[in-house]
Amino acid sequence: MSILMELFFTFVKIGLFTFGGGYAMISMIENNCVEKKAWITHDEMMDVTVIAESTPGPIAINCATFTGYKKAGFLGALAATLGVVVPSFIVIFLISMFLDNFLEITIVANAFKGIKVGVGLLILDAAITMINKMQKKKLSRLIMICSCVTMLCINAFAWNFSSISLMIIAAIISLLVFVLRGTQEQKGGAKK
Repeated sequence: MSILMELFFTFVKIGLFTFGGGYAMISMIENNCVEKKAWITHDEMMDVTVIAESTPGPIAINCATFTGYKKAGFLGALAATLGVVVPSFIVIFLISMFLDNFLEITIVANAFKGIKVGVGLLILDAAITMINKMQKKKLSRLIMICSCVTMLCINAFAWNFSSISLMIIAAIISLLVFVLRGTQEQKGGAKK
């Protein structure tokens, strides 16, 4: 029971103190679940981030569910998922009940300007951490650099191209290289 409570309250803390949604939460999930508590490895965190990005639902909830399931099965997944969802639900519920024009309040509007900068830094921190711990293989680096340049061009020139399509293209290229390498290794093995 103690691990369920620990999962719940760890993800409550992550959900309560992280603004900016799932991408901003990745850094805190990495810090708490990989570095401090060692519930999952860094490689598992990278894998679950990729899977959570490509499956339906918010990335933070998918990461929480995976971590909870890995640590304590179905009940762990439930505890972690509830932990990450409950704070946002309560905050949004209270704001909707009491403050009709919440963002029109000068102090709140100014606070959110600062929060936007912090959220950007959290997302950048998560990206840099993942890049630094990524396998140092030429193909992985090449796909990452090409994807970054492509996304920058898409945003800079306002091209109508989905980031999901870019992820699918990167996956297809990686799979093709994997299959081609496997075919070449089989041919090399047959000659021996």
